[in-house]
Amino acid sequence: MAVKSTSFTLPTRAGTNVLNITEHVRDAVASSGMKDGIVCVFVPGSTAAITTIEFENGVIQDLVQAIERIAPEDIPYAHDAAWHDGNGHSHVRSALIGPSFTAPFSDGRLLLGTWQQIVLLDFDNRDRKRKVIVQVVGE
Repeated sequence: MAVKSTSFTLPTRAGTNVLNITEHVRDAVASSGMKDGIVCVFVPGSTAAITTIEFENGVIQDLVQAIERIAPEDIPYAHDAAWHDGNGHSHVRSALIGPSFTAPFSDGRLLLGTWQQIVLLDFDNRDRKRKVIVQVVGE
């Protein structure tokens, strides 16, 4: 069993910014030289998340609206009262979705569904540069 780690950095915009990172993950799996295993995609930080969805404008808009209904930006957050940085909603949104996603691969190819992509969601209230760590485990 081998483990290979890599990372990439992407600029993100303030607000709920959703980026398709599937190709970055595919490239990491391919460059690992491994045939079968799992890949874990992780974003360090507490105001971003990783998940999977069909990367299509309509469903991305639906996701952003659902997240806004679950953890609205315009309500009081204890974090904002303590830190005065206005991103309490960002922390809650990130915690609900989670910082990582794991997928299997076989014959060097990700085993995602036909319309399934891996996405980075940045919820912070300012532009960021997000590092994403990709760890490939297999043989």
